[in-house]
Amino acid sequence: MPDYHDDLRFAHVLADAADATTMERFKALDLKVETKPDMTPVTEADKAAEELIRSHLHRGRPRDAVLGEEYGLQGTGPRRWVIDPIDGTKNYVRGVPVWATLIALMEAGENGFQPVMGVVSAPALGRRWWAAKGGGAYTGRSLTSATRLRVSKVDEIASASFAYSSLSGWEEQGRLDGFLDLTRDCWRTRGYGDFWPYMMVAEGAVDICAEPELSLWDMAATTIIVQEAGGVFTSLDGVTGPHGGNAAASNGLLHSEMLGYLRG
Repeated sequence: MPDYHDDLRFAHVLADAADATTMERFKALDLKVETKPDMTPVTEADKAAEELIRSHLHRGRPRDAVLGEEYGLQGTGPRRWVIDPIDGTKNYVRGVPVWATLIALMEAGENGFQPVMGVVSAPALGRRWWAAKGGGAYTGRSLTSATRLRVSKVDEIASASFAYSSLSGWEEQGRLDGFLDLTRDCWRTRGYGDFWPYMMVAEGAVDICAEPELSLWDMAATTIIVQEAGGVFTSLDGVTGPHGGNAAASNGLLHSEMLGYLRG
C-alpha cells in the first residue's frame, strides 16, 4: 500500500497557511462578500485561501492536478488535490465558528478518482481532523499530538444520534417524508451542519448523518476520514465514495437502515 505520510505532512502545512488567512478575516467588519451564480456567498477569504493553497501546491506538487470550489480544475494526471477553502461560508460570514478548510488528495483507480488522504481544519473551533488510506483517522493539534478516531458501536436507530445540516433540499428531492420518519425514530437529532457531522461520526459522538445535495469538494476529505475511522460513506443511493452529489455517513452498523429511510 502506498505511503501517504509526506502528502499528509504537506496537507497540514497547507492547512496551517489557510487557517492563518481565514482567521485574519473572520469577523472583519469590512469583509467583502459576493454572490456566486448559484446564489451562494463567497468571501475574499475563500478566494485568498484557495489561491494560497494552489500556490503552495504549484511549488510543492507541480505534477498534481488541483480542483477547487472557487477556481475549478487545473492540470491532469492520476493525482488530484481537491480543495474547499471555506466549507460553511454562510457561517463564516455571520461570525459562526463552524467552518473549515477541506483538503483532500484523490488518486485514479479502477473506480475513478477516490480519496486517499484528507485534512479538515476548523481553526475557529480549535479543531483539526485527518486521515490517510490504510493509516487510520486522527484528531489533534499536530501529527505528533493526536488521538485516533473510531466510530460508535450503536446498532439500533432508536438509540442513534442523527446529524444533518438543514431541511432545505430534502423536499426538493422527494425525500422529506423519509427524512422526517428517520428524525422521529432516532434517539436524538441535531442540525450541526457542513463538515462537522461527518467528523463527529468519525469520533463516535454521532452515529449517522446525511445531506441531500453536495459537491465533490464538500465530501472528498470527509469521506476518507469517516472510512479510516471505521465508518461508511456513500451517496443516498448507496454508492461508496464522494461522487454521488449527496452523502450519507454512519458507523456502518446503521447504514443500510438509514438509507432505507432516505432513498426516497
